[in-house]
Amino acid sequence: MDQGTSSFTLLNLFYDGGGWMYPLLLCSLFAVGVIIAKAYALWAAHRESAKILEEVETLIHAGKVDEAVVRCEETPGPVSAILLAGLRRVQEQVYRTNDVEQAVKTTGTIELGFLERGLPILATISNVAPLLGFLGTVAGMISAFAAIEIAGQVEATLVAGGIKVALITTAAGLLIAVPVNISYNFFVTRIDILIVEMEQGAAKILALVWELADRRAAAARI
Repeated sequence: MDQGTSSFTLLNLFYDGGGWMYPLLLCSLFAVGVIIAKAYALWAAHRESAKILEEVETLIHAGKVDEAVVRCEETPGPVSAILLAGLRRVQEQVYRTNDVEQAVKTTGTIELGFLERGLPILATISNVAPLLGFLGTVAGMISAFAAIEIAGQVEATLVAGGIKVALITTAAGLLIAVPVNISYNFFVTRIDILIVEMEQGAAKILALVWELADRRAAAARI
């Protein structure tokens, strides 16, 4: 590899970008860590959500509430947590809809907060990275014009270094922001799907409570 080709390696581009490349590198490392952790967390949360809804519904209709509770305890994820919160009230023979609804709502709020954890970091990085790149652009242009001022004349070699810094930092900021923004929107979409499944789980639990309450009222009248 000749000298001209080697000058365009990533490492050389990083050094040519100057000091602004270090905060951009830090942003990229944070983003990669959050994206990996978030992707795994949402995968684990979504993996058995549809399955647990079907299994719990089958067990409930069979009158096996205790088995449904055990199944929810063994399954990680927000959907099983909401089902578990309601089923435990049923186990305690709490048939007041308001009490069950409040327990399910509280659990849903906690689980939603867990699902959204890390999203503000991605949103911040997707906004800050281009701004850092633009700051590098401004710094590079200032350096270029300062060189012209000192030399008293305009030459390509005088401004090339500053312009190179400006272009590299701008490109780096955009290269970080674009995939981070795509990841953020993808995670928001996945969370919306999980929210729908959580609402389905809450509806199933409330329907069970109403059914059991009706059975209890009918038995009391006999």
